[in-house]
Amino acid sequence: MSSEPSQNGDEKPQKPLHELLSSTLVDLYVGEENNHYPLHEKLLCYHSPFFASVFYNKDNKSSRTKEYGLPEIEDKPFALFVGWLYARALRGPEEERDIGPLLDLYFLASKLQIEALKTDIVETVRAFYHDNETYPGLRRVQYVYANTDEDNVMREMMVGSVARYLTLADSIPEHWANALKKNGQLSVDIIRSIQEWHLEARQVPDARDASVDRGRNTFKGAVGFSHVDEGSSMENVKEENEEDDDEEESHVNGNGVA
Repeated sequence: MSSEPSQNGDEKPQKPLHELLSSTLVDLYVGEENNHYPLHEKLLCYHSPFFASVFYNKDNKSSRTKEYGLPEIEDKPFALFVGWLYARALRGPEEERDIGPLLDLYFLASKLQIEALKTDIVETVRAFYHDNETYPGLRRVQYVYANTDEDNVMREMMVGSVARYLTLADSIPEHWANALKKNGQLSVDIIRSIQEWHLEARQVPDARDASVDRGRNTFKGAVGFSHVDEGSSMENVKEENEEDDDEEESHVNGNGVA
C-alpha cells in the first residue's frame, strides 16, 4: 500500500478507499458555469488540507451547508482531480500535448494542498520525457515558472532536464539563448542544477590549462563558445514542440520566463 506525506513530513499509510467513502457528501461548484461535483466529504478532506479547513471548521458557513464554490478553477483540471481522488492513479500522457492538462492539475493540487497528487504528477511527467527520450520545451518551462515559486519540485525537474539538454547539445538553440539572456533566474537555476550533479574536477574541462581544449571549437564556420545554433542542436534527441498550445501560452504572465 502506498504512503503519502503527513503534516510533519513523515509518511503515513494511505487509508483504503472504502474507509473514506462516508455517507456525507459535499457539493462543490466549479468554474464560471458552476459545474456540480458531489463528493464524499471524508475522502476529500483526508487528501486535501484545504478542504478540511473548509468543511471541518465550525466557524465556516460551508461546514454547515456542505457547499463550496470554486469559480476561479477551470473544470478540466478539476475533473482530472476527481478521477485521481477516487482511483489514486493518473493516466499517463500519450503525446506531448497531454502534458498541459497535467500541469494545470499540478497547479490545482498546489492550491488544494495535496502533496500526494503533486508527487504523482511530477513522476508522471518525468517518466513521459524519460521514456520518450525528449525534453521539456521552452514554453513548458515558461508555463511552470509563471505558476510556481522557487523551491518547487516540478520547476526543479523541468530545469534539471533542460540543464542536461543544453549541456549535451552542440550549441544553444536560438529561442533558448534569447530566454536565458532575458531571464536571469532561469539561468541561475540551470547553473544550480548542474552544480547538484557534483561532478568530479577531472570531469570538467579546465579553461586555465593551456594543454586542453578550452571550448573554442570551430562549429559550422563559427569560432568560439558563444555560437548560437538556429536549428536543432542534438542529433537523435529532441526538445518537445508545443506550437499548438495557444491556450497554455495565454496563461504565461510576467512571473514566467521572458
